[in-house]
Amino acid sequence: MTGLPSSAGPAISPAAHSAPWLSVLGIGEDGPEAMAPAARALLGAAAHVFGGARHLALAAPLIRGTAHPWPSPMRDGYRAILEHRGEAVVVLASGDPFCFGVGSALRALVGDGEMLCLPAPSAFSLARARLGWAMQEVAELSFCGRPIEAMRPRLQPGARLLCLSADAATPAQVAAYLRAEGFGASRLILLEALGAARERVRDITAGVPATVDPLNMLAVEVVAEPGARVLPLAPGLPDAWFENDGQITKREIRAMTLSALAPREGELLWDLGAGSGSVSIEWMLQHPRNRAVAVEARADRAARATRNALSLGVPGLRVVTGTVPEALAGLEPPDAVFVGGGASVPGVLDAGWAALRPGGRIVANVVTVEGEMALLRAWERWGGALTRIGVERLDRVGRMHGMRPAMTVTQWSAVRAGAAS
Repeated sequence: MTGLPSSAGPAISPAAHSAPWLSVLGIGEDGPEAMAPAARALLGAAAHVFGGARHLALAAPLIRGTAHPWPSPMRDGYRAILEHRGEAVVVLASGDPFCFGVGSALRALVGDGEMLCLPAPSAFSLARARLGWAMQEVAELSFCGRPIEAMRPRLQPGARLLCLSADAATPAQVAAYLRAEGFGASRLILLEALGAARERVRDITAGVPATVDPLNMLAVEVVAEPGARVLPLAPGLPDAWFENDGQITKREIRAMTLSALAPREGELLWDLGAGSGSVSIEWMLQHPRNRAVAVEARADRAARATRNALSLGVPGLRVVTGTVPEALAGLEPPDAVFVGGGASVPGVLDAGWAALRPGGRIVANVVTVEGEMALLRAWERWGGALTRIGVERLDRVGRMHGMRPAMTVTQWSAVRAGAAS
């Protein structure tokens, strides 16, 4: 929920209002009595109050204006808020509106100076206080509208996780997922209705209770069982961890490829000829804010890349089925491009290079003579570096063993001029 159709109207200039007309107020399960005096005053003076049914019911004693429950889809409520631009409008949100909440979506719709936010303690803050866990030592996740598999990269031995549940069924789903992935020995603590009179905190490591409050969080102290697949913090996952038909950038080459692509926080990768999606998946694993678009001509391979992304904890991978350059139309310009297949196809390298942002990186791997010729032409046009990579692995030679070489990979890498590298 990060925007509206153009019919909602553009954000206006900061000078259009001398004071904020939109107030986003955090409210907890302890109701408006726990809100700051300034927040209570804004709520009482609002001509329009938007919020979930639970929040409106909690705040009902102070609401004097018109109450607007969130519609479905929720973005229709954003449109209604903008229709009251300039009036005193309040939006109620759980705890801290900028913690997996509505704050960011609303801020994207209005100009500077139009919006004021007064947060309350978030559910995460309350959970840390109940557990005695330090903020800097905890990873915070939300499963509201997000798949449970997104926790996969966070399953590191000894890690502490706080997970915001979507509903009463989430704790059992998380417990089942942990067991399936080899982390069933992890400690689980259920925190229900934090801040409310019915609040309850209980250890459920031995099993999820039959009755769970729909408003709940799950705390996890991660324990990896023998044989659990713990995702390493360095690139180069085992090839066997990816479902593939042989069309995969092998482990050692993949690690060197990620090094050449040099991912940075929040950047976007185009993975052209993605195959199993291994490079784009590992790109996203380097940082939670990293994004990737995997472009693959074959539908079966595109589906396989999608399954791999979910299995390895990056469900946000965007997979596009189609050929280059046609499949690139309308895509956001990338910060980096990897060409893992089709480098010798006319127009593929040209399309990747042309789309790069200034300072962006491009890396292409080939194993054929035709591919090498294409990379040599690219090097002559755009510069960069050409590298040959050879890998040998132990294999049987009759009753003995020897090092068997894999196909040599030629890699071209370059940085587009225009920004500091």
